[in-house]
Amino acid sequence: MLKKIFPFLIVSAIFFLSAYEIKAQPGPPMGPPICWPPPCTVPIDGGISFLIAAGVALAGKKINDFRKKSS
Repeated sequence: MLKKIFPFLIVSAIFFLSAYEIKAQPGPPMGPPICWPPPCTVPIDGGISFLIAAGVALAGKKINDFRKKSS
């Protein structure tokens, strides 16, 4: 039983002893907003359309493979 618990104890000890080195991400800089006037818009069409197209292509391939396998 000790052989099963020993690796877990070693990994846990290493994790807890090194946890004090973990630091949080700093907050946003103080000052005026990056874009002015405030209603800034960000275009999201650049990568989302490629992601949707890749998802449709992958779904088509999976359906095609399933049909070939079942017949």
